[in-house]
Amino acid sequence: MKGPSQGKTKAYSNLRFLDSREARPLRILAEYLEPSSRFEHYNIDDTIVFMGSARIVSRAQAESQLREAQKSGADQEAAKLRLRQARYYEAARELAFRLTQWSKQLNGDQRRFVVCTGGGPGIMEAANQGASEAKGLNVGLSISLPQEEAGSPHITRELSFEFHYFFMRKFWFAYLAKAVIFFPGGFGTLDELFEILTLLQTRKIRKHLPCVLFGNEYWDEIINFDALVKYRTIDEDDLRLFLRTDSIDEAYAFLIRELGEYGLKEPGATL
Repeated sequence: MKGPSQGKTKAYSNLRFLDSREARPLRILAEYLEPSSRFEHYNIDDTIVFMGSARIVSRAQAESQLREAQKSGADQEAAKLRLRQARYYEAARELAFRLTQWSKQLNGDQRRFVVCTGGGPGIMEAANQGASEAKGLNVGLSISLPQEEAGSPHITRELSFEFHYFFMRKFWFAYLAKAVIFFPGGFGTLDELFEILTLLQTRKIRKHLPCVLFGNEYWDEIINFDALVKYRTIDEDDLRLFLRTDSIDEAYAFLIRELGEYGLKEPGATL
C-alpha cells in the first residue's frame, strides 16, 4: 500500500514548475543566493572586474592567424588588425597578473580584490589567465547565449558561474567590484561601461569605485566624451569618474593607490 507522499512531487523538486513563468522569481532569487553562498564559502568579499571584447585574441594566436592569411590569401587586413589589437589581450593578462600578486601580499583572512571577468574568451580569458599565472583565485561570471562560447580554462573551477539573467550577472559585477577596468569591446562592454558610469554619476553606487578605460586610441574614437561635455549632456566633472590610459604601469599605479586609500578601508561588497 502506498504511503501518503508516494507518487507525489514536492514543488521545489518539480522541474516543470521551476522552468515555468510562474517560478521566475525563484530562478532570479537562485541567481542571487547560490553565488552568494559560494562567495561566502571562499571568503571573497570584493573584486577587480575586467571588461572587454570576447573577440580579441592573444598575440601568439593573432600571429598564427596572420601567417595563415598570408599563405591562403584570405583577408590580411583583418588579420593585421587582430594582431594590433592583441596588445590589449597581453595588457589585460599582465595587469591581472600584477594586481593578483599585489592582492596576495595583503594581510587578513579575506581574499581581497580577486580578479573577476565575464567568463568568456578574449579580454576576459586574458585576465583570468593572468590571475591564474599569479597563482590567485579568479572569478568568471558567464552568461548563457544562443551561440555558446567555451569557458576559459583559467577560471578557478569553484568560482565559475553561469547566469541566465543579464541583470543578475550585472548585479554581481557591480556589487562585489572595488575597481573596474574596461578594455576595448562591443555592445556588451559599452552597455556595462555606461551602466557603471550612470550608477556612479547618480550615486546609486556609493562606494569609491575607480574605473580605468584602457586603450586611448579605441576609446577616443568610439566615444566622444568631450562632445558630451560640449553639448552639456554631462558635466565636465563627470570625466573624473574614470582614467583613460594606454599604460599598464599607469593603470596599475592608479588602481593600487585608489584601492589602498579607499578599498581597504571600506567593507567588502557594498553599493
